[in-house]
Amino acid sequence: MKHAPRNVALLNAGIITLVFVAVCLGMAYFGTSYHLFPIAAGSVLIFAASYVTLYYSLNRFIYNRLKVIYKTIGKWNEIKQGQHADKNPEDILSMVNQVVLEWHDEQQQKIDELQKMADYRREFLGNVSHELKTPIFNIQGYILTLLDGGLKDKKINKKFLEKSAKSVDRMIVIVQDLEEISKFESGVMNLNETVFNINELCREVREFLEIKAEKNNTQIIIKEAENSRINVRADKTRIRQVLINLVDNAIHYGRTEGGRIVISFYDFHDNILIEVSDNGIGISEENLPRIFERFYRVDKSRSREKGGTGLGLAIVKHIIEAHRQSITVRSKPEKGTTFSFTLKKD
Repeated sequence: MKHAPRNVALLNAGIITLVFVAVCLGMAYFGTSYHLFPIAAGSVLIFAASYVTLYYSLNRFIYNRLKVIYKTIGKWNEIKQGQHADKNPEDILSMVNQVVLEWHDEQQQKIDELQKMADYRREFLGNVSHELKTPIFNIQGYILTLLDGGLKDKKINKKFLEKSAKSVDRMIVIVQDLEEISKFESGVMNLNETVFNINELCREVREFLEIKAEKNNTQIIIKEAENSRINVRADKTRIRQVLINLVDNAIHYGRTEGGRIVISFYDFHDNILIEVSDNGIGISEENLPRIFERFYRVDKSRSREKGGTGLGLAIVKHIIEAHRQSITVRSKPEKGTTFSFTLKKD
């Protein structure tokens, strides 16, 4: 409050008045006579006039200066609407300090978000180029070998063409997955929601991946009575895609001996919680926050050896969020991983 316009005006008005009184007393002292009443009345008038003039001038000066600042930082409408009315109107400098600090925090937050998005964009572009570079270089190598005479060699021509076809298929899958994510993010992808038995769908997924699981010595268990029926309202095709991605992921990173994948269901009033758990290698705590990012791989070298585009979990997250539901993950290294998501119960 010591810098408020009122205090400044009071101080200066007091000084002016004291000077006036001192001058009057000095003139009276050296003069023949003097009267206290005119001096007192004049002091009061000068003090009042000085105070009003200084207070008004300071307010107008500061107001005009701060108005420019507020408009520059885009806070003028807030001031006019009284959003800072909780501040003492006399402490105008404290008010502007608060507003500027709030503006600074907002701008810093925007800068941090832009920096984060820039880092993410650079990493994403690097990942896209890396994922596409491998099949492109493979195709280039196979074609150059065939052009250099391998086409006439029956032992390698068909083999290299088949490998080229596999690389092309991998590129197509990457592009299709990216296109699917783009549609979800832009809101173009529409869901065809119907009522279906989630237990039955889980059994279909288990049958679909049964051979792959057996090759990896992994057992898929549905923790629910075979005849039970849990109806949910969702896009059945998309939820099948979610379950296939999660179970397939669990097979890839599960144990090669004694692997176990468990699908469980929990009733949460209006929603059903579905959990897909495994006893695999798990995920470290530092990697968990980024597990749903596009192309993010916990173990890059091993992930590419196992196949996949690195987009599966990103697609899973988009599908669940498109249903206005949520998905989470918890994991401990060497203990296993559990993915949990909810669906609306019918």
